[in-house]
Amino acid sequence: MKKYFKIVSFGFLLLLCCGMIPRADDKFMTAQKISGRYFNVFYESGVDVRGLFKGLDVNPSDMLLTGKIKETGLLPGEELAEMLDVLFVRVCEILDMRLYSFKGTIKVCYNSEELNMIYDDLFGSDGKTRKSFYNYDFNIIYVSAENFSRDIVTHEIAHAVISHYFVISPSAKVQELLAGYAEYQLRSIPEEK
Repeated sequence: MKKYFKIVSFGFLLLLCCGMIPRADDKFMTAQKISGRYFNVFYESGVDVRGLFKGLDVNPSDMLLTGKIKETGLLPGEELAEMLDVLFVRVCEILDMRLYSFKGTIKVCYNSEELNMIYDDLFGSDGKTRKSFYNYDFNIIYVSAENFSRDIVTHEIAHAVISHYFVISPSAKVQELLAGYAEYQLRSIPEEK
């Protein structure tokens, strides 16, 4: 039994070293981490956490609709995690796709150039510029700090929800349609002055 375990382990290690098994080598090894109920958020030094949660613009009605009460005295990272949890629940409700044991990852890049370099490293260059993307294989949302907004994060959370809800994933076009619908429903509407 031990002999077979060693052979299988060696084979797996060989495939990993040769690049036959995809890895999430995205340069976030030294990133800071915030944990919430539904997401672990990694961000690089220099990223303004206060700016991130302000970009999400979670309002009291969002909190009320998810049954949460806004806590006071939270650190910026804790507040960010709470707001992401609220958006996750709202997206699940809008899509009528409730996930009870979900845990994903959000990685916040310092800027768009870095985000696009990570995409190119993971999937190869296609010449497009991105503000965010969702990696299904590793259940990771990537977004740049400069594009960390309610609309963009909601869209990517919807992709994560859709990919975990269905046993067989719908086509890319259907996923984009559903993610766009969730984004539209949660779109921040500027207050009238």
